Amino acid sequence: MATTDTPRETAADCARQIAEPLARTLGLEVVEVEYGREGPRMVLRIFIDKSGGVGLEDCTALSHALGPALDVEGFPPGDPTGGYSLEVSSPGLERPLRKPADFRRFAGKKAQVKTFAKLELPGLPGRRTFGGTLLGCDDERVELLVDGARCAIPLSAIAKAHLVLEEDAFAGRRAEAGGSRHPDEKTTAER
Repeated sequence: MATTDTPRETAADCARQIAEPLARTLGLEVVEVEYGREGPRMVLRIFIDKSGGVGLEDCTALSHALGPALDVEGFPPGDPTGGYSLEVSSPGLERPLRKPADFRRFAGKKAQVKTFAKLELPGLPGRRTFGGTLLGCDDERVELLVDGARCAIPLSAIAKAHLVLEEDAFAGRRAEAGGSRHPDEKTTAER
């Protein structure tokens, strides 16, 4: 499916190219990059993760490294005013799944997968949305257990996918946080 990049997509791609090497040096992974208007300002939002999860110190470290690097590179491209807010956050418990490695890493977890068009899969005809347990992934397809049926969804057919909050995950996360944080609360450091 051929698409033409919009200026927002181009800016997000540019920011990703700058953020990923910096994140790697800090032991972090860039999960998602968003760039868009929120009210009167443009916002660049970088979602990061690492094994065991990220904390405020991780968000702050990347924000402090990334801000000057973006300035040096003249971010955002094509905008001489350069007016934007930088936010670095965790992806939350309903983390997006983009790459085959994401689907493999979270095998055994609940996920929701939306496809570009309806798929005709054995036992699950005419669906675009599949919710179930991730079973695995190769370089071509994601395997899910949906309503008791094992299905393989081509990666090329996936429009969007994310983990789904499980009730027992909420209880475990609250205990880890001393009962004070809601699991959807994101840790954010704003520049």
